[in-house]
Amino acid sequence: MVEEITAEELAEELAENGPQVVDIRPAAAYERGHIPGAINVPLTELPGRVDEVDWDDEVVTVCPVGQSSIQAARLIGSYEGAANATVRSLAGGYRDWDGELEGGPSDQETPL
Repeated sequence: MVEEITAEELAEELAENGPQVVDIRPAAAYERGHIPGAINVPLTELPGRVDEVDWDDEVVTVCPVGQSSIQAARLIGSYEGAANATVRSLAGGYRDWDGELEGGPSDQETPL
């Protein structure tokens, strides 16, 4: 089972130089706006790229509504290179994120 983290908890952890955030949406959605500092590895590319990323000790996967990010967290967590990492999924995804965004128009609503 994948542990989930709320948007509020993630915001608090990011304020303290928290986890590595992995946005699994397509590149176009990522470019419209994403959680500050997040890296983009689209879910469709993740299986082939999982060994390209230097995984931190704390990883949070993010998608539009918090469903696909659970699958991504499972995949990352099963990878030998992330064996020591704590991998969680953002509950509710971008739908529940009301924090700051990086990239995209500043007046844009949270991107899905």
